[in-house]
Amino acid sequence: MERRSFLKAAGLGVASTAVAAPAIAQTMPEVKWRLASSFPKSLDTIYGGAEVMAKRVAEATDGKFQIRVFAGGEIVPGLQVLDAVSNNTVEAGHTVSYYYVGKDATFGFDASMPFGMNARQQNAWLYHGGGMELMRAFFKNYNIVNFPGGNTGTQMGGWFRKEIKTVEDMKGLKMRIGGYAGKVMEKLGVVPQQIAGGDIYPSLEKGTIDAAEWVGPYDDEKLAFYKVAKYYYYPGWWEGGPNVSFLVNDKAYDALPKAYKAVLEAACAEANMDMQAKYDVKNPEALKRLIAGGAQLRPYSKDIMVACYKAAQATYAEEASRNPNFKKVYEHWSAFLADQVSWFRVAEAGFDEFMRYGIPKK
Repeated sequence: MERRSFLKAAGLGVASTAVAAPAIAQTMPEVKWRLASSFPKSLDTIYGGAEVMAKRVAEATDGKFQIRVFAGGEIVPGLQVLDAVSNNTVEAGHTVSYYYVGKDATFGFDASMPFGMNARQQNAWLYHGGGMELMRAFFKNYNIVNFPGGNTGTQMGGWFRKEIKTVEDMKGLKMRIGGYAGKVMEKLGVVPQQIAGGDIYPSLEKGTIDAAEWVGPYDDEKLAFYKVAKYYYYPGWWEGGPNVSFLVNDKAYDALPKAYKAVLEAACAEANMDMQAKYDVKNPEALKRLIAGGAQLRPYSKDIMVACYKAAQATYAEEASRNPNFKKVYEHWSAFLADQVSWFRVAEAGFDEFMRYGIPKK
């Protein structure tokens, strides 16, 4: 009798637990956000980063927190995502912060700067090197909370209609180039153009521009640049490890329950890691296909690289002298970069050098 009573009580306990879990979940609010991406849907890697994040948020909250992703141009043009988030037109955005260096060059540090950090170093600076604190303080001026949300790895140096062998060959070129690199290129006589991804091909095709950089082989293949500009240069010295960001309106963020904030942060971190891994898988095969299709792979000459490096350092000095926001972040960023370069020269570069040149031939 006592045993039956115990089992009955235990059964009631299990039943009450089964009922209690949904009851607890029901106490969490339903939240529906809109996210404006800067990217076209055709780019499953970079546009897909927002889908990865939104999917994880929904799964982790049992569908209570929903984020609907809109491609560039569906709500606002791709280069107006920051304004849309700042004004609370949308609750969130997925973009590259260097698109907005026209407002303040400091935005570039959240993404990538010429001759700056690679992807691992950028993550190190943001997550554990003090970079996030600096950038959060800066973004606060725009009513935004920022989260790392993807990385492409070192990008390519662009597609050109003609070969570029000397610094002199750069003069007068109209080039689509994102971020702060345009200011550096101006010192070499290039005429920079800021054009959203979906508009680059027609601009190249019509001759509105002479050259364009976007990301790397996988995305560039999808956008078919090789059909209208066959010379493919490397490396993209202005994007050693460009961070793609999730931007969240601060009022929308503050209104979230603490648990939802934690889920959002974790989902953004997952999207950050996932994007880089996808690019590292997809780029090698895409490069092979591009070359087989007629793309002419070319390295930038040492003279061009050195000229660009010197131009970048001069541009930084000029900006720091007139922009206190830039100066504050630049001093911290450049010191961190110097330490990272010293360390990577010892371990990473030594290993990479052997894997490239030192393996004995069979």
